[in-house]
Amino acid sequence: MISASDRYQAMELIEEARRAGARLRPACEQLGLSVRSYLRWTRGGELRTDERPRAQRPEPANKLSVEERTRILELCHQPAYASLPPSQIVPRLADQGEYIASESSFYRLLRQADEQHHRGRSKPPRAPGSAPRHRAGGPRQVWSWDISWLAGPVKGSFFYLYLILDLYSRKIVGWEIFDAESAEHAALLVQRAVLAEDCIDQPLVLHSDNGSPMKGATLLETLYRLGVVTSYSRPRVSNDNPFSEALFRTCKYRPAYPDQGFETLEAAREWLQQFVRWYNHEHRHSAIQFVTPHERHEGRDPDILAQRKAVYEQAKARHPQRWSGETRNWDPVTEVCLNPAADVIDQPEELLHTE
Repeated sequence: MISASDRYQAMELIEEARRAGARLRPACEQLGLSVRSYLRWTRGGELRTDERPRAQRPEPANKLSVEERTRILELCHQPAYASLPPSQIVPRLADQGEYIASESSFYRLLRQADEQHHRGRSKPPRAPGSAPRHRAGGPRQVWSWDISWLAGPVKGSFFYLYLILDLYSRKIVGWEIFDAESAEHAALLVQRAVLAEDCIDQPLVLHSDNGSPMKGATLLETLYRLGVVTSYSRPRVSNDNPFSEALFRTCKYRPAYPDQGFETLEAAREWLQQFVRWYNHEHRHSAIQFVTPHERHEGRDPDILAQRKAVYEQAKARHPQRWSGETRNWDPVTEVCLNPAADVIDQPEELLHTE
């Protein structure tokens, strides 16, 4: 409930805005008030006190009596019903020719009496913990990988696309297509990527989902041998691995993607090879200031963006009347975060999950 002093202050602000030429409705909306509240407060030309919280209201006609409430709790305490939920108790009472209240009323009374708790051997539902968070200030620090299905030549048959993405540069550092999901295939791909990027025994985090290929003994042993730190999404949380999911969307929404599926495993590998070449070397990625992943992976993006900024400054100098403010911000993105906290997201990270 709003205090009288707060109302007086709100009234003064609204009246000041109206004297300055503002209309009533926008002035009220700026303070989070409705016009009806303002008119009710000022009815009769003076501030009125809201008496609704202290108003005397009649008892609802359908309210349960004290005897009925007591009877419901006594029934729920009986040995025959003590282990049953209201959804089982109410029909059983009806079979005996007795009806006291609805199931929702039973549930409400049990909650008010603090007697509605989780029962049984199953664990009660719990909220997921905090999301895994990793920051990458350069390439070969944090990788994300996942597996996606590619439609095969027959309905119900699939090929399995393995993709490893560098979070900092968005470069695809490893990929392969197999005819099955397995930890052995994943271990082979990760080993190839680590050797190709020459980052053995470097501080490298590999993030993935919780699928069985991601946690197989063969893959875990390979990661331990390579000095790679594992990171996993929270169980039953679908958006803790957003970079890989966005990459799969980019892949499958390419105009040349075969909607009817791939005829053979070799055809799928040939198409993905062309896609990876385009994505790494031609695609200007919006989240890294529209440079290619390969250029950023090699550390060439600061020079490219500096030259781009100079072009904009020269254009503004030639026609300053066409610019209402500063030129576009072409500063390099210095850091990329996996699942950043809401209160620490930097301005350049607004496009973090954009592909």
